Amino acid sequence: MSTSLVLVERAGPVTTVTLNRPEKRNALNTGLLEQLCTALAGAEASPTQRIFVLRGAGKVFCSGLDLEEASKPGQAHASADLVAQALRAIAATRLITIAVVQGAAIAGGAGLMSACDFAVTTRDAKFGYPEVRRGLVPALIMTFLRRQLRERDARELLLLGKLIDGTHAHAIGLVNRVVADEAYLATEVSALISSLLQGAPEAMAETKRLLAELWPVPVATDLHHAHKYHLSARNSAEAQEGVSAFLDKRPPNWAP
Repeated sequence: MSTSLVLVERAGPVTTVTLNRPEKRNALNTGLLEQLCTALAGAEASPTQRIFVLRGAGKVFCSGLDLEEASKPGQAHASADLVAQALRAIAATRLITIAVVQGAAIAGGAGLMSACDFAVTTRDAKFGYPEVRRGLVPALIMTFLRRQLRERDARELLLLGKLIDGTHAHAIGLVNRVVADEAYLATEVSALISSLLQGAPEAMAETKRLLAELWPVPVATDLHHAHKYHLSARNSAEAQEGVSAFLDKRPPNWAP
């Protein structure tokens, strides 16, 4: 019997979904993304559910796209479509979404976090968008970063591709709350959930809907536009070299 790539647990009005590829640092392959979307759809379809908590098994929240799978012929479009589908579903759900980040949230993993309403993390957790160092364009993620960060901060994260810690992420508005270490994560998340449940369900869903509609361009439109850039980069010679170098654990050779 194959292991579930996401674990789903319900406690009252709260659905907790755990990315379950700890041996791969919860890298996003097509199977995991499909199961994540199914789990979210199931929670949203239940009228008793109000909160959706997203976690990662093991020491890391999510290391991003599974580049080994994505580098295989014919996989670029499938994985890109599923990443966009997952981000769109998280952003559009009526449920209040909370990402609980331990260890690291990198590239697509940081994208999942950014699509959530709230992000809670530890001081020493690492965040980064290293796509340009792999010959890729962090297009889908930009849809959310441009809404959440100052442009200077977004440019620094995306163009330098360097990692920052939880304290820095909180200072620039990438995450909502930061705690000293993992021992305090559960307490902080429980307090946040308790506060959220004091709000009226329909009023909160309508507030989320209006927040989305007040932007000049809807998230879905931005994601559709960004998807074209994402796919173009994924099929490029630079991406082939960058991903190969990453998998081979060597510096990339960027041709002029």
